[in-house]
Amino acid sequence: MFTRTESFREFIRFYPVISTIIAIHFLLYIFTTLPIFPNFWFKATFSGVNLYIREGEYWRLVTPIFMHGGFTHALFNSFSLVLFGPALERLLGKGKFVLVYLVSGILANVATLMLEPLTYVHVGSSGAIFGLFGYYISIILFRKHMLSQQNSQIILIICALSLIMTFLQPNINITAHIFGLAGGFLLGAIFYTKKRG
Repeated sequence: MFTRTESFREFIRFYPVISTIIAIHFLLYIFTTLPIFPNFWFKATFSGVNLYIREGEYWRLVTPIFMHGGFTHALFNSFSLVLFGPALERLLGKGKFVLVYLVSGILANVATLMLEPLTYVHVGSSGAIFGLFGYYISIILFRKHMLSQQNSQIILIICALSLIMTFLQPNINITAHIFGLAGGFLLGAIFYTKKRG
């Protein structure tokens, strides 16, 4: 389930949403390195800056999901998406996967706006990726038959380790990680309730 055996072309064909998100990650990173888009200006325009969001720049609740602080940051989050996103994209379908990913990321950014200082600045897709973990947890709790016991254990262990690292690593948006996780879980619970109803 979490082992990738597809070729590059097969991956793009099987998982178009994830492929598009990763392409956006690196295109935006490249833009930050071009002389015509000075790094400071580009990040200042699209990063999450709580003060500017409060003043009406609401696009900053969405754009930070696709922005990163550097190549390593973009690579790590994209790698996480490659590992844990495909199974959900196939399971949910393109539209619902986009919904879970974006809503989790936006909820993480709204929580950051509400709970962090006005001077707080953030970028990164980890809130949305934690939303995927949250959705997996909802499957484990409400639809156990959809995941094998082994895959469920892998998800729970990785989720626990990721949460621990959230509190140990510097420069991590703890609020986004926690609320992204909660958002994905709630979406999974809502979808499960609707299916039963």
